[in-house]
Amino acid sequence: MTPKSPSTRVHVAADTEATVAAVARRIADILAAAARERGRATMALAGGNTPRRLYEVLAQPPHGDSIPWPRVHLFLGDERCVPPDHPDSNQRMVRESLLAALPAQPVFHPMPAHEEDLAWAAAAYGGLLGREAPAGTGGLPQLDVVLLGMGEDGHTASLFPDTPVLEEERTVAEVWVPRLEAWRLSLTLPVINAARHVLFLTTGAAKAEALESILGHGADPRLPASLVQPADGELEWYLDAAAASRLEPPTSG
Repeated sequence: MTPKSPSTRVHVAADTEATVAAVARRIADILAAAARERGRATMALAGGNTPRRLYEVLAQPPHGDSIPWPRVHLFLGDERCVPPDHPDSNQRMVRESLLAALPAQPVFHPMPAHEEDLAWAAAAYGGLLGREAPAGTGGLPQLDVVLLGMGEDGHTASLFPDTPVLEEERTVAEVWVPRLEAWRLSLTLPVINAARHVLFLTTGAAKAEALESILGHGADPRLPASLVQPADGELEWYLDAAAASRLEPPTSG
């Protein structure tokens, strides 16, 4: 099975470690090129458990030494509304898995999701994006890389099925997730789709059914990850064999 959009590329590796290695190489290439061409590179990081190993790999040689980290600005794609030192905090995960091991530090912009006024927090982070990421098509901040994961239900960042945030026009929004009974902050579809490169890191057999629908049938609000369709950028999916098991014929890269 091939993706609906010709601008979408799918890469399949044998296992999670090989998939992570491929994503790390791609991120390193994009960040280095952006820093050379524009003087800085910008990237939104995925949260949750899946990317932790990727960040550990990026912090190690050769990437830890080859990426021009002081010229990299790192943002978060979403954040749980917990204190920064909470075990569920994406900020904490990034600091522990990536920043703590780097030989030189990037500029890290965590989301202020611990603030009581989440509408203010979303507006503040949206303003930060507007200042730190150069505007692209339509005047939206244009990040060089947006790294995303995907849940079994097809959600990505904190864009869950059947939630109003899928229609949001702001670049950052506060999100109530009913099934989790929790608030989050998240980048929204307009700013994700304005990025130069969007990379999905998706592993595990539990994601295979959703991937079959997303890559075979295109946009469907019931699967929010399918709504990620960059306007002028590139979309790449990095899968392990288990996640890609329902894609026929298998696509490799």
